[in-house]
Amino acid sequence: MRINNARYVISAVNKEQYPRHDLPEFVLVGKSNVGKSSFINSITNRKKLAHVSSQPGKTRTINFYNIDDKFYFVDLPGYGFAKVSRREKARWANMVNEYLSQRDNIKLIIQLLDIRHPPTKDDVTMYEYITYYNLNRIIVATKVDKISRNKVKANLDIIGKHLNLSDRTLIIPYSSYSGQGREEILKILQQNYKNIQLREK
Repeated sequence: MRINNARYVISAVNKEQYPRHDLPEFVLVGKSNVGKSSFINSITNRKKLAHVSSQPGKTRTINFYNIDDKFYFVDLPGYGFAKVSRREKARWANMVNEYLSQRDNIKLIIQLLDIRHPPTKDDVTMYEYITYYNLNRIIVATKVDKISRNKVKANLDIIGKHLNLSDRTLIIPYSSYSGQGREEILKILQQNYKNIQLREK
């Protein structure tokens, strides 16, 4: 299974700037330093599709990426960055709330969490928000290559406990470095939305 053509489309700060299309959107949410840009680059097999910043909190827009004219990845601004002012945090929150509550194209929320640490208060709040709006979701536990194999299950259990998840299969260990979990996520996108046919190699 292969993605052949992934391209950046636009960065938006309000609904008037969202691209107009009828394709499904798979939305990435997570803390500022959780690795959303690295996830996009690794899942699409493009090194520089999404800019990976060394400064957490730098992404301040909603970024749209067209994938094979089949669906979009939508990268929301990262949350939980302490050095951002309250006013700026409020602006980001309003931007994210407008998108999540009003965008009809949303088909799946992909919440990224760092497998090395328990979910933060902001992580739990975001998961509860997604649950409240009854949005389809999976959890991607990033940076799995940075812990030993014998810690993976225990750390996944900690994530599930904090989020009160009864179905632990919703949590997928992922590594942007090694590609672990990539095929599983691509299969989820294809299996859940039959109108998406990713091209075979």
